[in-house]
Amino acid sequence: MKIAIVCYPTFGGSGVVATMLGTALAHRGHEIHFVTYRMPVRLELLSQKIYFHEVDVEEYPLFHYQPYDLALSSKLVNVVQEFGIDVLHVHYAIPHAYAGYMAQQMLKDVGIQLPMVTTLHGTDITLVGNHPGYKPSVTFSINHSDVVTSVSESLKTDTLELFDIRQHIDVVPNFIDMSLYKTEFNDCDRSIMAFPQERIITHISNMRPVKRIKDIIKIFEKVEKEIPSILIMVGDGPERAEAEEYARSRKLQLKIKWLGNSNEIDRILCFSDLFILPSEKESFGLAALEAMANRTPVISSNTGGLPEVNENGVTGFTSDVGNVEEMAQNAIKILKDDDVLNNFKNAAFAKAGQFDINLIIPQYEKLYMKVLNL
Repeated sequence: MKIAIVCYPTFGGSGVVATMLGTALAHRGHEIHFVTYRMPVRLELLSQKIYFHEVDVEEYPLFHYQPYDLALSSKLVNVVQEFGIDVLHVHYAIPHAYAGYMAQQMLKDVGIQLPMVTTLHGTDITLVGNHPGYKPSVTFSINHSDVVTSVSESLKTDTLELFDIRQHIDVVPNFIDMSLYKTEFNDCDRSIMAFPQERIITHISNMRPVKRIKDIIKIFEKVEKEIPSILIMVGDGPERAEAEEYARSRKLQLKIKWLGNSNEIDRILCFSDLFILPSEKESFGLAALEAMANRTPVISSNTGGLPEVNENGVTGFTSDVGNVEEMAQNAIKILKDDDVLNNFKNAAFAKAGQFDINLIIPQYEKLYMKVLNL
């Protein structure tokens, strides 16, 4: 099949999943065309089966905001006609599903029927999509998609509650390539980050308010009082500066390493003992899954799709949003004893195997064949 994939090319979860999906599909013999405004960050190289088409948005003084959805729909029409695309798969409802629908209508005028699969990832539904200014367009785009998927049962429930949806929604969870984690990372030298007696705690995100970055510092402060530890903060975003200032006010600056955005996530996670994700909302929790694949147990909130990934008392612990005290005590339970820590590490790795890419990709292929009537 020839499949066009539309996604955001950034460090966010939807873009990462879309890029991994396209790469895996190419390995399975499909021809993949990424259509977006910049090369996706996890798309390391192109091949005979992977193509990238840049959406160019011209700057016109007339427009206060440049019309990306218009440029995207036009680019999709050109790519479909030039390369004979069979299926369009858009990730994140805004504006991709809307632009995809417009492309479909333009293509109908030249006798081309292009089926569209829309994957909902989270904030496109629960936050941005539910805004009154966008809600009618999001509802329309979902209902006019040929197939709709969500990355968790929780997100499916939220979508049906928040929108007037007539479409069936298939749950196809996010995934990870477990073949990359069968052996220990070759360059996993803990000494570059911590002293031998210290535990290593990690967080990775885009540091938006929904991630509750200050809660992570509060949890770490309580843990560090009982167990010598360091905290590695990976990512960047609007909450970072305030969290750094709070850490300085608590005299924790020498115990916290702020690494910014990184493409070496697995190298960082391989020597981590615990991952903290106390988010206000997570539609799935891809960062938690990546941690678990690296044998790192997780302390998380119990919101959204997180309990579907992080099994309470098995792969880590889940707590109510904002319950910093309980999260810290659960972290201490895991970290204080080597045997307990190793049991959680093994359980986290085993659970991650349930989301192996080889189990999930065939589900998408089945949906593609369904919309093509194959």
